[in-house]
Amino acid sequence: MRQFNHFIGGQWVAPVSGNYLDSENPATGKPWSRIAQGTAADVEKAVAAAQVAFDGAWGAMTATKRGEMIWRMGDVLLQNVDKLAELETSDNGRILSDMKGIVGYLAEFFRYYGGLADKMEGAVPPVEKPNYFNYTRHEPYGVVAALVPWNSPLLLTVWKLAPGLAAGNTFVVKPHEFASAGTLELASLMSDAGFPDGTVNVVTGLGQDVGVPLVAHRDVRKIAFTGGDVAGRAIAKSAADDFKPITLELGGKSPNIIFEDADLEAAAKGTVMGMFTTNGQACVACSRVLVHKNVAEAFNERLIHHTSAARLGDPMVAGTDMGPLISAAHFDRVMGFVEEARAQGASCILGGEKSRREGLEAGHFLEPTILGNITNDMRIAQEEVFGPVMASMTFEDEEEAVRIANDTRYGLGAGLWTEDMRRAFRVSSRLQAGSVYVNSFRVVSYMSPFGGYKQSGIGRENGIEAIREYQQTKSVWFNLNEDSTAPFGKPYG
Repeated sequence: MRQFNHFIGGQWVAPVSGNYLDSENPATGKPWSRIAQGTAADVEKAVAAAQVAFDGAWGAMTATKRGEMIWRMGDVLLQNVDKLAELETSDNGRILSDMKGIVGYLAEFFRYYGGLADKMEGAVPPVEKPNYFNYTRHEPYGVVAALVPWNSPLLLTVWKLAPGLAAGNTFVVKPHEFASAGTLELASLMSDAGFPDGTVNVVTGLGQDVGVPLVAHRDVRKIAFTGGDVAGRAIAKSAADDFKPITLELGGKSPNIIFEDADLEAAAKGTVMGMFTTNGQACVACSRVLVHKNVAEAFNERLIHHTSAARLGDPMVAGTDMGPLISAAHFDRVMGFVEEARAQGASCILGGEKSRREGLEAGHFLEPTILGNITNDMRIAQEEVFGPVMASMTFEDEEEAVRIANDTRYGLGAGLWTEDMRRAFRVSSRLQAGSVYVNSFRVVSYMSPFGGYKQSGIGRENGIEAIREYQQTKSVWFNLNEDSTAPFGKPYG
């Protein structure tokens, strides 16, 4: 098996403990690599290296020079698409063809933020004090801790690195222990591309051993996290001890509303794209489908038809549409949701069991599942399953659709399908979600902000708003008075 050490200060560094964790290929159920099992001692090394880079070579670099280096990383990614995609697929089971497309698209994130690096101008406020000159400037925080999940580690790492580096910060990245290889390779490629040693460091291991001390470290000045709301809540509480700013992109239970006048064929295809192409292992997956009662039967026929066409298989093989769940433990968790929903009266419209397709017995493959007869108070309709399990329910009118859609503690994404553009504008303004998709679902761009309402997070990634998440504003005052007045009216001497 391939062995991965930490990447700290521009070097591959063995863990202080000497221990390693096996990383399992979810398609085969067998270990394929070993990653360093980090501890607080490794975190200390990484934060120190990031601080040295911030105080030294990276911090001293002009914004234009930083931007040029970040921009060039786009070319580096395009030159290493196959390598990075294969590592990611081996780790988390995402389909190789999809991963190649994602890695290629990430090049645009580096180019976008590389171009923005020297465009974040300060201001000269027209202050009301005639004898003072005031200006503002945007400055980096310093060392940023970035914690990313297993479902899209490269994507979500770049979403943090590109704007954060453009703002002038340095990073310590903690990837999930199930999927670390791609992030480690990315850090190594950035070092090879000329980024100063310590600009981007990666420490691997368990959350309790690495994530907790990293978040609490005294020299970490900003935290960016993508993951579940339970971990996000713990991070927010830890950050509060030192008043560290945080960006949290947490879970979702995104509704997808199919109105009576919708193009049902387009809606069915879009719903499958928004849910099953990622195997449901995406925070913004449309896991709750709300269908007008008058078109429910016709829509479900189309939905079942397009979902049933999915080809489950080895994610490395061309033609595979859906891969495995990340681990045996996660498979059991997802099946627990399905079994509980059935016990509460849900009907299984499609799937609902481990795949029996030939050659998939050893992997963690779940047939794409659609559950009907769902009410919004069921756990399957309220909690994030993070698997290929869709909860379908009906509604009678627009008011009920909006009420059901908003009746969740999450607010990451929401979709609606209608030919009535007045309704589209009206409903999109009422949906409590950070992203609303009209006649589409699960669309992202490096130019447009992404984040959640309610318990789906704090702050935004992507777009100009993201770089502002990694900067703090300083106000500078110049006294233009030629004479200074004694504070209490009595001159000196």
